[in-house]
Amino acid sequence: MAKGIFITLEGGEGGGKSSQARMLGDVLTSRGYNVLLTREPGGSTGAEAIRRLLVEGPGGKWDGITEALLHTAARRDHLVNVVWPALDAGKIVISDRFSDSTLAYQGSAYGVAKQVLLDLYKAAIGDFKPTITFILDLPVDAGLARAASRGGKETRYESMGEEFHIKVRQGFLDIAKDEPGRCKLVDATKDLETIHRAILADVDKVLPPVK
Repeated sequence: MAKGIFITLEGGEGGGKSSQARMLGDVLTSRGYNVLLTREPGGSTGAEAIRRLLVEGPGGKWDGITEALLHTAARRDHLVNVVWPALDAGKIVISDRFSDSTLAYQGSAYGVAKQVLLDLYKAAIGDFKPTITFILDLPVDAGLARAASRGGKETRYESMGEEFHIKVRQGFLDIAKDEPGRCKLVDATKDLETIHRAILADVDKVLPPVK
């Protein structure tokens, strides 16, 4: 059984997941916890190679099933080589995205059947789940505007249009409704510090004592 805890941050484009992951990691580190910040797709050498296939280039180059397979392959490599060893070592692992993104993007937005995605997850990952998940929610137009301001090459999902991202947002809202014990819905329209305090208050409830 893993000795650490696994915290994930989820949500649509521009929700501030990366910023909140860094802020949370900084405060937990300052308290004496051994913290690992990571991301999906990516986080390991093999998964980062797959990430480039997924987040760069034109929007229509993969269908939903192909994307789900690529994300799952990256996730398996990430878990085996990074996340599970870190948890076994007692670390606090904070990941910018995890499996809920597959349900929202490839499931809700692309239309891949939920059971197909759950079966794929079961085959590759088993029963493992995050300790706690924060879903950062904000209107699609605001999120896409924030994401566009970042620039860079990783714009494939951002280019898929408002209707796609409306479905993604609804997918995350459905996940939060279906799993209220694990998932905490966060209003991402608020300022960074307010969001950080809300996340930290919930994380404090699941943190083990500092060793």
